[in-house]
Parts: sequence; C-alpha cells; structure tokens
Amino acid sequence: MTSTADALASLRQRFATISATAALDAEILLAQVLGTNRAALAARPGRTLAPSQAEMLETLASRRAAGEPIAYITGRREFWSLELEVTRDVLVPRPETELVVELALAGLARVSRPAVLDLGTGSGAIALALARERDDAVVTAVDASAAALAVAGRNAGKLGIGNVRFLHGSWYEPVAGRRFDAIVSNPPYVAEDDPALASLTHEPRAALVAGQNGLGALAEVCDGARHCLRPGGSLIVEHGASQGAAVRELMSNAGLIEVRTHRDLAAQERVTAGTAPPQALESPLSQESTQ
Repeated sequence: MTSTADALASLRQRFATISATAALDAEILLAQVLGTNRAALAARPGRTLAPSQAEMLETLASRRAAGEPIAYITGRREFWSLELEVTRDVLVPRPETELVVELALAGLARVSRPAVLDLGTGSGAIALALARERDDAVVTAVDASAAALAVAGRNAGKLGIGNVRFLHGSWYEPVAGRRFDAIVSNPPYVAEDDPALASLTHEPRAALVAGQNGLGALAEVCDGARHCLRPGGSLIVEHGASQGAAVRELMSNAGLIEVRTHRDLAAQERVTAGTAPPQALESPLSQESTQ
C-alpha cells in the first residue's frame, strides 16, 4: 500500500522537470483521485491508497508527465475565484488574464448598467467574472467556436450567472450595429512559428495562433472597435509580452485615445487599453447610413 505522503513525494519528483508547479500539480491530482481537497491531504498524510486509486493516479500522472495541462486532466480551473469547467475546446484560463477583468471593472466603476462585449470568450472566464462583479451589467460573449460557447454556457449555468448572452460568430459580426461601454478580449496572439507552441500542443490552435506575426486577430479587434464602442468606452485586450508597442499602434490607428499598456505580475507588458473619444468613432459606411 502507498501512503498519500509517499505518493506526493513521488509525483513531485516526477513532475519536477516538466512543471514549475510540481508540488501543486501533485496535490491537485491526488486530491482528484481521493475525491477530497488539498487541505485534507495535509491533515491525513498517512492515509493509504486503494489499488484502484493507485491505478487511477498513475493514469492521471502519466497524462501530466506527457505535458497535458492540469486543467484538462481535472476538467476544471479557478479564475477570479470562479470554478470553471475546462475542456480541450477552450484555452486554459491563466492568472495574467485577470488583469483584463481588473482594468475593465475600474473603467466601468462610474457607468450604470454597462453594456460589455467579450470577444473570443472561450470558457467564458472574462465575461463571467465581469458579470459576477457587476450584476447590473449586460454582458455579451462572442466566440466562433460552437463547442467553446457550449462550455461557456454550462459555466454560466453552474455558477448561476444570468446576465451574460452568448453569441456564435466571428468577432464583431454577431453584434453589428450595437455599441458597448467596454470591449474586452483575450484573442489569439501567437505567431505561426513561435517556439512556445511546442508546449501548447494540448490547447486549441485556433485560439492561440493568429497569422505569421501573431497580430492578425488583435488587428481585427482593434480596428472593429471603432464601430462598436460608445463615446468614452474602453477597449481592453490581452497580448504577448513583446507586442505592446504594436498593439498601441493598432489602437491609435483605430482612433482610440489614452492608449496605455499595463504590466502583469511578472512585469511583462500584457494588456493594452484605449478609450473611444467623446465623439463616437464611425466608419464612412456608418456615417452614410445615418444621413
């Protein structure tokens, strides 16, 4: 028989070369097998695993050792204190993305019943976090993947969050003609030849890669904001650590003002925000349609 203490020690050693959070990974997988939580593991270090539990743990550990993210193995991930269902149809929500939520909430602090648009919602992480914090908000979440929207919809249902509407489509297409107080997005921003893709093989490529330089989706999101932001509204996007300058240029070219890049907890440029000027941004087509 194997004790929980021995199992954890073995897993930590096994994961040490493939994970920066080997100890945490070990605890999460063992708690999953035992149907308990991490605190309970510490309380009973001498507990022994039944043969069936040891076999299940080995199966999960082999998947982790092969590089599969913990979130896909357990089927869940915490984001903004919300426990979200996660499948291979969506990206694993990451801590740095919470900066998007923080900035959006700060920008909406004085806006009553704000209309918010989340582009490329995936698991619904950003949309649901904003909707939970602002129950007076009307949040619209868009994704081109029907499978991803299904995951996001289930997360909304499990969390009892009812002020989010999920729409299927590409970027701004499902909300043409509508205006929002804030547009948020964590779009694909990895270049096609980025070496980092080698460690992301388990995640949906369409949610990661955006053209040869990684700026394709960001360009669409920034340019389209001119048609969908209300005067004074904000666009807030996550991007790669080396893309801050390029995204600032994209936003400025789109007519946004007060463009600024914010750093994450690792001091990397991670999120850029811009504001629509007091006069609503319009395209020539939009202007003709109002005459």
